[in-house]
Amino acid sequence: MSAVMTEPTASQFELLNPQSHGKLRFSPRVVHQAHFVQIVASEFAAAAVRCPILITKDSGTGSFYIGAMLGFKPGQCLLPTVADRAGFHPLNFRRDGFFISGEQIAIDANSPRFSQTEGEPLFTDGDQPSAEMRQIQRILGQLQDSLKTTEAFIATLVRLKLIEPIEVSLSFDDGERLNLQGLYTVSMDSLKALSDTDVLELFRSGDLQRIHLMHASLNQIGSLADKRNRQIVASS
Repeated sequence: MSAVMTEPTASQFELLNPQSHGKLRFSPRVVHQAHFVQIVASEFAAAAVRCPILITKDSGTGSFYIGAMLGFKPGQCLLPTVADRAGFHPLNFRRDGFFISGEQIAIDANSPRFSQTEGEPLFTDGDQPSAEMRQIQRILGQLQDSLKTTEAFIATLVRLKLIEPIEVSLSFDDGERLNLQGLYTVSMDSLKALSDTDVLELFRSGDLQRIHLMHASLNQIGSLADKRNRQIVASS
């Protein structure tokens, strides 16, 4: 698993402007088959209703990031629609193809989300951002603001030595067995061992609530496994 909040390669990266992209359109709805999507702290409450929230490492940098599990292996998304996710629509899905570059917005020129003929316009005839584009701007702003909070949260977990590996072993009705590697969660035993001062700090920062949301979300691993088994029965 690798982080998804990374910039595209230089050959794909284009700073968005009405002169170059005045006629460009984009699809407001994108179907995703990702089995794991990076999320930020402001999304924890919505994600925890349907998705296990877990920690993993960026394969390129080795740094921790937090994501919502939507399936158990690449190419297998068990919660493909917003309805399946009880209304949770990851910001990373919603901003797909758009990035922040300094003070500007950039796009992945090779993303299938963009077209010259179909979808919503990025700009009006007066070279102003369209209503749909302004929504993308708001989404990028939410991501940028909450990413700072999320990074601070992870840094606190590391500092207090609260991150521990989690073993996820699954057996399905068709005989398939999976042993998921490279996943981490918050150690509740280590949390209980913290000093009152550290716990008070976690409470006042909002991090304690985030920890409990992550812990509660682990119950969704079993729900996802049940959904996979129902798919197996339906297809047999």
